[in-house]
Amino acid sequence: MQLPERDGDGYLLDRDAWTPELARAMAAADGVDLNDAKWNHIVKAREFYDEFGVVPPIRKFAKHIDEDQKALFAMWMTGPMKPITKYGGLPKPTGCV
Repeated sequence: MQLPERDGDGYLLDRDAWTPELARAMAAADGVDLNDAKWNHIVKAREFYDEFGVVPPIRKFAKHIDEDQKALFAMWMTGPMKPITKYGGLPKPTGCV
């Protein structure tokens, strides 16, 4: 799959280009395995964004999906909101990610 243009952090320049297939291709290109749990985080973040119009901070997101914040960090091996939003076709998070 031909990946659309992305910025220096790997975020889509045209968020309307996002599809689930593109998300998986972007993750594969970055060497990230999107297992079912990670994919669920992406879906939940997209739902949150659709409902509230903002990317949630990690504390609020962990509470929203009823998961332990430390478990999210361990699963994603980084600040979880950055890859969740990147592969979810969402805007870059602000603040602590």
